[in-house]
Amino acid sequence: MSTPSDDLPPPMQDPIGVPPAITPETEPVFAQLARDFLRERRAERRWRNLFRLFWLGLAALLVYSLWLQTRHVTPSAEPHTALIDVRGEIAADSDASAELLLAALKDAFKDDAAQAIVLRINSPGGSPVQAGIVYDEIKRLKKQYDKPVYAVVEEMCASGAYYIAAAADEIFVDKASVVGSIGVLMDGFGFTGLMDKVGVERRLMTAGENKGMLDPFSPVTPRQRAYAQAMLDQIHQQFIAVVREGRGKRLKETPETFSGLFWNGEQAVKLGLADRYGNLDFVAREVVKAEDVIDYTPRENVAERLAKRFGASIGGGAVKALRELAPIR
Repeated sequence: MSTPSDDLPPPMQDPIGVPPAITPETEPVFAQLARDFLRERRAERRWRNLFRLFWLGLAALLVYSLWLQTRHVTPSAEPHTALIDVRGEIAADSDASAELLLAALKDAFKDDAAQAIVLRINSPGGSPVQAGIVYDEIKRLKKQYDKPVYAVVEEMCASGAYYIAAAADEIFVDKASVVGSIGVLMDGFGFTGLMDKVGVERRLMTAGENKGMLDPFSPVTPRQRAYAQAMLDQIHQQFIAVVREGRGKRLKETPETFSGLFWNGEQAVKLGLADRYGNLDFVAREVVKAEDVIDYTPRENVAERLAKRFGASIGGGAVKALRELAPIR
């Protein structure tokens, strides 16, 4: 009768002449290698989990920011002063675009607790089209809701920014604020002389004799120059009419008033371009009599800031630069 041990195959013998894989001398080395391997795997797993958490958090932040963008300012039941910031260039794709400012103006005017609207301005100007849209909407909303609008100038209120400020019932400045620049310009570059020197030929084909007008690589004809000047003069007259309508008899016109010059706040008050000195707190406390200030300014959301930081808008900026060789401001 056989026992279980009799059925087992004999133990394997180490091949003759081949040393064992692990010896007492090499065992610590293999143990260290195993520990290093496990440590690296754990570190790799930790970093992988960390990156997963990072992207998950980023996605949650983007979703939250997009949700915030859809929310409007929560109306306050208490009387307050509604603040709207007009900062930077006034342009279609900026923080001071007509689209964003109009949305803020409508929210502020509709809020029954808002006693007045204050436009806090710090802008060198920009598009006369965007400024004109905002001006017209302020006039319309003032008539509809019968609420006063005040402009408070910080560092600068020039060109298109003053176009918007002219819609206010009063304009407050600091003595050192820069105010004015009531004019219109169209700028660009001409490279025809340089091209002649380096032997570069411009090959521009158009259908329509004026389609290539203001092309920087082509000479400007006297007829085209006269046409562009007439258009600028017409827009300038529109600007002048807005200022005269908004300032009325307070404006003390001089030959320089509409020449494109700008003045400090002290001079602006003397010329009737501004009414008096004051900042936001002063206007809310002493003029509106509602010291509590609620900001209705639309803010750029987190997703947009991240997109710009990571360069998502670089291509758009290049396209804009190519398409707007001679912007009107």
